[in-house]
Amino acid sequence: MAVVVGYVPTKEGRAALRRASEECLLRRTKLIVINSNRGGKDFDMEEARRFEAELTAIQAHLDEVGVEHEVRQLVRGNEPAEDLIEVAEEVKADFIVIGLRRRTPVGKLILGSNAQRILLDASCPVLAVKAGPSD
Repeated sequence: MAVVVGYVPTKEGRAALRRASEECLLRRTKLIVINSNRGGKDFDMEEARRFEAELTAIQAHLDEVGVEHEVRQLVRGNEPAEDLIEVAEEVKADFIVIGLRRRTPVGKLILGSNAQRILLDASCPVLAVKAGPSD
C-alpha cells in the first residue's frame, strides 16, 4: 500500500507533501509524489527544468527524513485529477493527499475542478490539507 500526494510548487503543495510524508512515517508506508502537467505549448523546457529541479530537491529531503518514496513527473495531456486517481488505483493507495487554497467568494462556488474531481471520483479516501504559516 502507499500514500499518493499531488504536488505543485506552491504553499498548498508543500503543505500536502509535508502531511503526506508525516503519514507515511507513521504508517511505515511508501509515498508516491505526483507532479502532473498537461503539457502542450504552455509547458516549455525551462518550466520542465524548474519542476525537475524542485522534484530532485524533494527526493533528497525525503531520503534525509527516511520516507520510502517514488516521484513521478507526468506530462501526458491529462488533468492532474485524472493522473492522481489513476496512480492511486494502480498502487492501491491507502489514501490521496491534496492541498487546498482559500478561494474568492465566486471561487467558492467551485471548489476547484481538480480537487472536486479527486474528492468525488477517487476510490480511496482523500485527505485535503490547508497551508499553514510555515508552508
